[in-house]
Amino acid sequence: MAHKDDLLDWLLKALKAHGGNASILVICKYVWKNYEGELRKSGDLFYTWQYDIRSAADKLRREKTMRAANLSPKGLWELTKS
Repeated sequence: MAHKDDLLDWLLKALKAHGGNASILVICKYVWKNYEGELRKSGDLFYTWQYDIRSAADKLRREKTMRAANLSPKGLWELTKS
């Protein structure tokens, strides 16, 4: 059973799998392909994960793990180069 905190790890794995940047669509496809079973067993998270992954991105931006939205090309989520 997955929890919202798992989305942070999954988001990082998705970005790393795509060279450090990807669109939300590509990220969500990656998460679904790799974690569908866990999501299906996760109660309400199953219905909200695509919204919640945006909150995970916001948290990673605050932690400086991801670039700020205004510093990335429109529609692209990026890891920082640290």
